[in-house]
Amino acid sequence: MKIFSLLAKEKKRQQETLMMIPSENYTYPEVRKVVGSCLMHKYAEGYPQKRYYQGMEFVDQIETEAINQAKKLFAVPFANVQPYSGSPANMAVYFALLNPGDKLMGLKLSHGGHLTHGQPKITFSGKYFQSIQYEVDLKRKTADWFDFQAIEELALNQKPKIIVVGTTAFPRILDWQKFAKIAQKVKAYLLADISHIAGLVAAGVHPSPVNWAEIITTTTHKTLRGPRGAIILVTKKGLSKDHQLGEKINRAVFPGLQGGPHLSTIAGIAIALKKARQPSFKKYAKQILTNAQVLAEELKKQGFQLVTNGTDNHLMVIDLRNFRIDGKSAAENLEKAGIVVNANTIPNDPNPPYRPSGIRLGTPAITARGMKKKEMKVIGNLIKNVIASPKTIRKVRQEVKKLCQKFPLNLD
Repeated sequence: MKIFSLLAKEKKRQQETLMMIPSENYTYPEVRKVVGSCLMHKYAEGYPQKRYYQGMEFVDQIETEAINQAKKLFAVPFANVQPYSGSPANMAVYFALLNPGDKLMGLKLSHGGHLTHGQPKITFSGKYFQSIQYEVDLKRKTADWFDFQAIEELALNQKPKIIVVGTTAFPRILDWQKFAKIAQKVKAYLLADISHIAGLVAAGVHPSPVNWAEIITTTTHKTLRGPRGAIILVTKKGLSKDHQLGEKINRAVFPGLQGGPHLSTIAGIAIALKKARQPSFKKYAKQILTNAQVLAEELKKQGFQLVTNGTDNHLMVIDLRNFRIDGKSAAENLEKAGIVVNANTIPNDPNPPYRPSGIRLGTPAITARGMKKKEMKVIGNLIKNVIASPKTIRKVRQEVKKLCQKFPLNLD
């Protein structure tokens, strides 16, 4: 059958290449097992003990286990594990708290934000709500990287109902407290989208927004190493602001936006969250950070310019303008060499989004393979060879294969 043939080819591709797109990772064998299990046969509209169908005895327990694991891991009183992915999770929060035309404030996409944080015109978040966008301020060159006075003035002037703090391509630590103070002044909800850094937050190697945000959303397949799903969390602060906030979130997810939950995915989420509470996961998260910092330093030695000149988390963005190549061409050349990254905009990018000036790369997946400092230096050198001279692609490809063979993947 053609599908199984293609699946075998994809497995081989993953085994023989360096997965360095920061939003990708390798999950656990146990997660893959339950995601492909008989749970996919069960339809379960509603929530545990409040379903619309019969045959719920065991799936209710599975979803309850996932909810409890999320609450324990992030130290929150409420969790919804049903969102199909990160974008629907954010949509559910907006559906619960906003009316069409209300103001939503988030980080500009080209500065490292996400489409669902209010990107104007092309997304639901920018079409159905008034989008207020703030930016990274690279001129400051401080630990903050944000002009909080300017952001506060913007918020006071526009008075958004929700301020979203979260990124997809920002390599520094976020100061939740400073954003929370701004949200408090304008009486807005603070939504922390930690989709990229959830595993780092869970392991205690990145500050948690739990004490500052009312609502937290996250995907489960990036640094958490779970299946492709999402979670919405409500904090104690959120429930103290609105004791019905959890119920509003539940009603927004179902029946507001979704039908039956993907129970096989929810089972995988439960497994991944429990694993994230183990000492081995904290060790893994620390290694992600170490690897990212070593790789960033090696790339700088090789002449690359990094947005914010480094990283505090799992990813980095390279400004390629000094190499006279655009991000799309660079990503395509690197893929031919077995190094998989993605083209990415840089702040105030002079190039169009489809062919931006930068590339984004990270260390979660290669760390999951067992790679450490030594390999980061090798990879930095290989990236330089490909970017500086496409003639080296074939040679680099062979070196990448050898490196991958030293850190094999079992994807059965």
